[in-house]
Amino acid sequence: MSLTQDLKNFIMRGNVIDLAVAFVMGSAFFAVVTALVTDIITPLIGVPGHVNFDAYSYTLNGSTFLFGAFVNSLIGFLAIAITLFFLVVKPLEKARNRKKPAPAPPTTKDCPYCLSKIPIKAIKCMYCTSDVK
Repeated sequence: MSLTQDLKNFIMRGNVIDLAVAFVMGSAFFAVVTALVTDIITPLIGVPGHVNFDAYSYTLNGSTFLFGAFVNSLIGFLAIAITLFFLVVKPLEKARNRKKPAPAPPTTKDCPYCLSKIPIKAIKCMYCTSDVK
């Protein structure tokens, strides 16, 4: 196969396309959550004390530190993390656990005298010849 054909096959594989779609959806989700935090959640937090996080900054020798914007970003990160945890991780975990087959019943047991593995229905150990209940 040629190099271009190999590249085309690589790009057309499901993993690359799924990753591209996930990246675009993640970017869109980030924009929505950022707008939610900046325009709704942060002002709600500031209502009781008349606080505006965007206005908080500190200037030192001509350098401005926008720690209010950092607080907004931190709230946005927490909102994204909580949303992903409850809307993606927990439901997927629940679905995986539901599809898990029940564990198979044991077929062996340990001999109480020599600790060797013997069939579960055995009444005498095949290694030490002890009677096993």
